[in-house]
Amino acid sequence: MSDQPVPPTAPSASLAEGKKYKVTVLRDKCIGAASCVAIAPKVFQLDGEQKAIVISQNELDDMKLLAAQSCPTAAIVITDVATGEQVWPK
Repeated sequence: MSDQPVPPTAPSASLAEGKKYKVTVLRDKCIGAASCVAIAPKVFQLDGEQKAIVISQNELDDMKLLAAQSCPTAAIVITDVATGEQVWPK
């Protein structure tokens, strides 16, 4: 047997590995300012309606939080995965 860790195969496994924040976009609040995209382009992009969508949860939690805090309409919700508590907006 090898002592090497086995990479995760489940889609949500990467979120559990050291990531404690989950991001969600409230589309009805999004105005397409794209500050989230500028701060965390690996997490957010604008869709065909020029509204933010989450493309990946695989980014540093600090970057997710900073992107959410930059949203002028508070359309990005940050949730603590372990507790289910809403971290942002408060």
